[in-house]
Amino acid sequence: MRRNTLWLFCILALSSCSVVKRVKDGQHLIVSNTILEDSVHVTNERINNIIAQKTNSGMRKFMGFPLKLHIYNLARPNIDSILNANILSDSTKVKRRVALLSKKQFDKTLKNRRDFNAWLKKTGEAPVIFDEEKAIKTTKNLKKYYYSKGWFNNDVTYEVEKDSNKFAKVTYKVNRSEPYILDALIPIISSPAIDSMYAKFSTGTLLKKGEQFDEQNYENERERINTYLRNAGFYYFAQDNVRFEMDTINTNHKVHTDLIIGDRIIRGDDSTTTKPFKIYKIKEVNIFTDDNFENRFNSISDSVTFKGINLYSKEKLRFRPKALTDAVFINKGQTYSDLARSRTARYLNDLNMFRYPNIDFVENEDDSTLTANIFLEPKKKYGLSFDSDINQSNIQSIGFSLSSGLKIRNVFRGAETLEITGIAAIGASKSRSANSTSFFDINEFGGNIRLTIPRLFSPFKTEKIIPKYMSPNTAINLSATSQQNIGLDKQSISGIFSYNWFPSNTVTNTLELFNINFVKNLNTNNYFGVYQNSFGRLNAIARDIDYIEDDGTLSDSSLANQYEPADIFISDVLTGNTTLTASDDDYVNVNNIEERKERLTENNLIFSTSFDYKKDRRKNIFDNDFSIFKWRIELAGNLMSNISNIAGLSKNDDDNYEIFGVAFSQYIKTEIDYIKYVDLGRKNVFAFRSYVGIAIPYGNSNSIPFAESFFAGGPNDNRAWTAYNLGPGSSSSTNEFNEANFKLHLSAEQRFSLFGGFQGAIFVDAGNIWNVLDNVTEEAATLNNLSALKDIAIGSGLGIRYDFDFFVLRFDVGFKTHDPAQEIGNRWFRDYNFGNAVYNIGINYPF
Repeated sequence: MRRNTLWLFCILALSSCSVVKRVKDGQHLIVSNTILEDSVHVTNERINNIIAQKTNSGMRKFMGFPLKLHIYNLARPNIDSILNANILSDSTKVKRRVALLSKKQFDKTLKNRRDFNAWLKKTGEAPVIFDEEKAIKTTKNLKKYYYSKGWFNNDVTYEVEKDSNKFAKVTYKVNRSEPYILDALIPIISSPAIDSMYAKFSTGTLLKKGEQFDEQNYENERERINTYLRNAGFYYFAQDNVRFEMDTINTNHKVHTDLIIGDRIIRGDDSTTTKPFKIYKIKEVNIFTDDNFENRFNSISDSVTFKGINLYSKEKLRFRPKALTDAVFINKGQTYSDLARSRTARYLNDLNMFRYPNIDFVENEDDSTLTANIFLEPKKKYGLSFDSDINQSNIQSIGFSLSSGLKIRNVFRGAETLEITGIAAIGASKSRSANSTSFFDINEFGGNIRLTIPRLFSPFKTEKIIPKYMSPNTAINLSATSQQNIGLDKQSISGIFSYNWFPSNTVTNTLELFNINFVKNLNTNNYFGVYQNSFGRLNAIARDIDYIEDDGTLSDSSLANQYEPADIFISDVLTGNTTLTASDDDYVNVNNIEERKERLTENNLIFSTSFDYKKDRRKNIFDNDFSIFKWRIELAGNLMSNISNIAGLSKNDDDNYEIFGVAFSQYIKTEIDYIKYVDLGRKNVFAFRSYVGIAIPYGNSNSIPFAESFFAGGPNDNRAWTAYNLGPGSSSSTNEFNEANFKLHLSAEQRFSLFGGFQGAIFVDAGNIWNVLDNVTEEAATLNNLSALKDIAIGSGLGIRYDFDFFVLRFDVGFKTHDPAQEIGNRWFRDYNFGNAVYNIGINYPF
């Protein structure tokens, strides 16, 4: 496939064939379809999709180049005849080629030519030839559409403009005439029980007097009435029982509507009877807790009744009754409700304890009630997982990792899930010395324990605030990791206690009540070994002021801390023991390096509470017309600050409280993320993303922990810069990791289909990071006022993607369009070329 693609683009580059190459005489290629609605051009995608004969893809999109049509035109319609005439019919030529290539290679060459020709046809798109019958079909479909929207007397015609170049332009002209308006709505209801409820369910009707007729509103009203009655106890009611009869004769463009709801129809083997609909109540609720194929003939051996619900088991009951009854919204004595049924099914699925829960209702004919039977097949109690990986990176020449996990379901008989995972990794560092005693000098070990409880674990009653239909759960997470010869080496311990609930199918809420994270750096002496750019700048400054020789360095491998000379140099500069003064740029640079070193080597203790809100309107993975809104707010350090203040704890030299010898962080952080997809039809999608985040230190902190700060650049951010390489502001920092506490980001991307599984994209990314309300004073890196927004970085570019169905492989090329690190007046298109472009490879879309 890769070779075929290369051949294709080479041929396309040399080809000057016409798009009508495969259009026969007397035929015409459709180059445009236009719909005029009362002489006004219609751009509505829904209406344009009614056209039965679309133009070839790309005829108007993708820069007006019908790529798929050109690919198709490259194929030979009679490849077998051509091969036979040019090669196979000449026995001498065949013998000569067989002698040169061998019979096997000769046959393979012919097969490759046939396969490539077939690939061109399959990948390409045949020319769309104007067809009179399809134009007539389109006019009929347009008439139906406008009729369904209330223009009953509409008229649709079409015109075709053909030229000598075998091109055809089709114009459909729609004359809508006067629309019809809804007038009277008269109910005709047979069943007394439903008729008595009409006054209630009619208040929400979608058929409003005075509005224009719309057929879709009638369908939606049928669905609305059906939903209402099914939730009001009418178990046998169906949407087909709702009919509408309309009268428009001599009504002066008014629509008189009869709403007809008939009786229940009961069909037997050879007869049909009718009876009025009636309300059903729940007589019993039974849960069969271990129903499966293997024990289908076994009898019940254990049973219990809890909160009016009967629980049965063919073995010993594995679950505490409350764990299952909490998942059931179908209650004894209540009227039947579809909503209660669906909520029960959803909650049982969310427990992740059972395979395909099944809910059946059985009618009790003697008293017109229903028995609800819930059949559950438990999943296996234990689940094991293993994963291994071999990798390379910028710090290790080779590495091996192994992770394993154990999942225990119903661990405390309350439908809880306990997950225990561990990871172990070893590697050989690229900086390993020749006399190192161990080849694998990098290691990382970690473990995680997560307990999920299918309810809010709280001493308070929360049912009224967060009802159980929202499927609330509690997650308790503990983890620990230890790294050696990775960065500064560190040990970290974290614990999270969080609540999760789902108010609707689109909304997810998460409250992390407690989130404790402690990070201890073990090898701070290796700071300049990790951040070599900072060390290089120090060396350059030391040489410039003759602190060291021109070929000297601020390191000494004979020392226990080989970078001790660098620390001594920083101390000498900041205490005035060199020729540098506080007004010198180099003095400021050394001071900035020291401040960053102190910040990145300090241990962190974060005790925070956060809330996350997410509203995802995407219906499924194929939906390309949706929006996602996410908001997060986090507060850290307030509880510890209050406790420290009340307890009268002393402060350190930096005027900060410490817990276990570590100054805890205190800040407020919030993030807003909005994504919007617009489906333009024919596999063309416009995607937009806006993001803003800010973290403000206060109280016990004057800066944000590195792990909580923001960065810019990378394959999912501004793609014209590599990760951590953009900003802050207009500073031309050469730090390995540039970060700040305020971020603004915008992205817009046009995606379109190319051929086969290939898709193209054109994108623009804009944004930057800045420091605000913290201890950074560098003007170029701070956001002091709105004028600093002139330092927004803009990147643009193009990409190509291949859709493997289950994931998308993405390749994007980003160009620096507006670079704030350059001088004002020289920022636009400074390095806009492939030599300075950033090439990104990613999995799935950037947003």
